[in-house]
Amino acid sequence: MYVYALSVSGILVKAVAALWLAIPALAANSTAVLFGGGTPIDFGRTFPDGKRILGNGKTWRGLIGGGAAAAFIGMIQQIISCYIHTPYLPVFSMVPSEAIGIPIVLGYGALIGDSTGSFIKRRLGIGRGQKAYLLDQLTFLIVALFFVAALYHSFFMEYFWNISALTMLFIITPLLHRIVNIIGYKMGYKDVPW
Repeated sequence: MYVYALSVSGILVKAVAALWLAIPALAANSTAVLFGGGTPIDFGRTFPDGKRILGNGKTWRGLIGGGAAAAFIGMIQQIISCYIHTPYLPVFSMVPSEAIGIPIVLGYGALIGDSTGSFIKRRLGIGRGQKAYLLDQLTFLIVALFFVAALYHSFFMEYFWNISALTMLFIITPLLHRIVNIIGYKMGYKDVPW
């Protein structure tokens, strides 16, 4: 019974730690809406198929602002983790360049992933604001994790590459995405609640 309790505790630690460390990716995708507006990333251009590359919803202000917000939130997390010593809230790294770099990569990776989802939606004929269930809710997370795996492989393997972490992220992210979109819609930042 004691061994089972330890393994359940270990699973919970890995799951919560992964969610904690993924916050910059989740925050970037949410805060980009607050900074959005202005010049579209694709400058209004169309792809050879005649459809917009990304659309008006992906702007330079949203990209820069969302990425900066992710970096700022990551720094706040780093400070919290240094003062509250618990395996549930690990630090990104004790190496300053990594402590700043990992949240930046998570944030901008998420925004590139969100833009990738928009690109795919345009190719499939799904308009701006139309639902594309998993494409809207998970593409940003997958691309963010891909960038972390490529640039900070050891960190990725330690914190994200386990069944507990991935299960937590792939279950919680769509739920959080839905809640944040509803809030954004009610506050007038989004045209639709999804």
